[in-house]
Amino acid sequence: MLVTRFDPFKEFNELRRGFDYLNTVFNQLEEGTANEKKTAFVPTVNTREADDAYYVEVDLPGIKKEDISIDVDENVLTVSGERKVTEEHKEDDYYKVESRFGRFERSFTLPEDVDADNIEAESKDGVLTIKIPKVQKVDKAPKKIEIK
Repeated sequence: MLVTRFDPFKEFNELRRGFDYLNTVFNQLEEGTANEKKTAFVPTVNTREADDAYYVEVDLPGIKKEDISIDVDENVLTVSGERKVTEEHKEDDYYKVESRFGRFERSFTLPEDVDADNIEAESKDGVLTIKIPKVQKVDKAPKKIEIK
């Protein structure tokens, strides 16, 4: 029988990790020049969980799959790459580019129940979908042990 100890601080620790992550993001924003911050490309991400896998969907319009890198190191999934300027409009006395561009990197800490060796990724219509399969758990029924 598996006994787990009640941890009254579990939710507090998860909240603290969330604040630590937020502080990391703010510290990264402070680095670099103000101009770099205005033009930095940060792709939007959707995450969801199914019975058999976790899914990470990253919006990467106009980025070729050859320009995207996906790595897993010590239970952290990192998606990185670069979005380059493709179209510029110049007329008379003004210059305007509304698209954000530049290098990007997004990292996600994976849960312990994932099968990191079988992660799959597919890029279609500007959306990178990463499927992270869960480890199949074997439910063990209670078993009576006979004393001899």
